[in-house]
Amino acid sequence: MHVAIIGATGMLGQPVTHELIDAGFSVRLIARNVVATQQRFPGVTVVAGDLRNIDSLANALRGIDIVYLNLSIKQCEKEADFHTEAEGLVNLIEATKQAGIRRIVYLSSIIMRYQGMNGFRWWVFEVKQKAVRLIKDSGIPYSIFYPSCFMDSINGTQRINRFVLLVGQSQVQPWYIAAHDYGKQVVRALQIVKPDQNQEYDIQGPEAITQHEAAERFVNAYRKEKLTIVTTPPVLMKVGRLFSAQADYGWHITEALNNYPEAFSSERTWADLSKPETTMEQFATR
Repeated sequence: MHVAIIGATGMLGQPVTHELIDAGFSVRLIARNVVATQQRFPGVTVVAGDLRNIDSLANALRGIDIVYLNLSIKQCEKEADFHTEAEGLVNLIEATKQAGIRRIVYLSSIIMRYQGMNGFRWWVFEVKQKAVRLIKDSGIPYSIFYPSCFMDSINGTQRINRFVLLVGQSQVQPWYIAAHDYGKQVVRALQIVKPDQNQEYDIQGPEAITQHEAAERFVNAYRKEKLTIVTTPPVLMKVGRLFSAQADYGWHITEALNNYPEAFSSERTWADLSKPETTMEQFATR
């Protein structure tokens, strides 16, 4: 199968891309910055494509069977801006129809299910929910994954230099998963899926732990340098959201992460795609 990937250079896109390549898929990367993407993935075909331009996407997708989407809303984006998971996805779906794509694979989120709980409403989650509806209504077979928290975020988006940043204290217990384990599950899903079958899978790691437990276990096992956990009160970010789109994003995502009552829901995922095995300690020492 020929797979095109949009968003291959991201924190979550890279592990999936490597797993698909290692599994023997013919992989093509679609990017606006071809040179930078080629440097990140030497030997892999990279073509130009822009989610703002349907023609560029249709040309980039010629000869492809499956397109994998690793899209996101940046913390600096505002509701009225162009979003890859909104207008960009509409363009992508039109391009897939022109190019004869046989399957759309999309990385969604389990946390967006917090929308509507405790009076919580956020335009970002509305975009993500609409994205799922757009894909389902496209008439193209789909595979949609709803992941819990990624271990990779502790050493990525939550880290600044030697500090791992947390906001507030929470007793909810996400099922942290390593992105490379998720990548293996994506590979398995594409290996077993039937041509016209639709797939939806919750993606959760081997155990449920609080965010502070996750950060502490990562920091204690990490050997490259000494890291320190810094916990800030949510009120600081709540005040900051009045002046910064990034702070507004941070407050909302933290509110959802700290309160979404995640329960285990991956029985079928583990049965079909295998159980993830990477612990936080193993991830920290990779």
